[in-house]
Amino acid sequence: MARSTGPILAMGGITIANQTVLNGKPLDLRVVVATGGAALVFALIEKASPEIALGLAYIGLVTILFARVDPKVPSPAESALKWWEGG
Repeated sequence: MARSTGPILAMGGITIANQTVLNGKPLDLRVVVATGGAALVFALIEKASPEIALGLAYIGLVTILFARVDPKVPSPAESALKWWEGG
């Protein structure tokens, strides 16, 4: 397994958990397919340049925590803050 696969799968898992568990939206299978495709693409990129692929994967992981994927659903950081405040 490529080193970039872990952060890519974490991105998909965080997105799915935020949308379905924390915000009650139905499961979007496009996220599952896109996560698998991204893991495959990053594994191929990692053959040519491991440092760039791993760096981009971690940048994407940090970005997914603070950016909204769907404008109607808060970001994972916003959802965590709402949960922390008890709302």
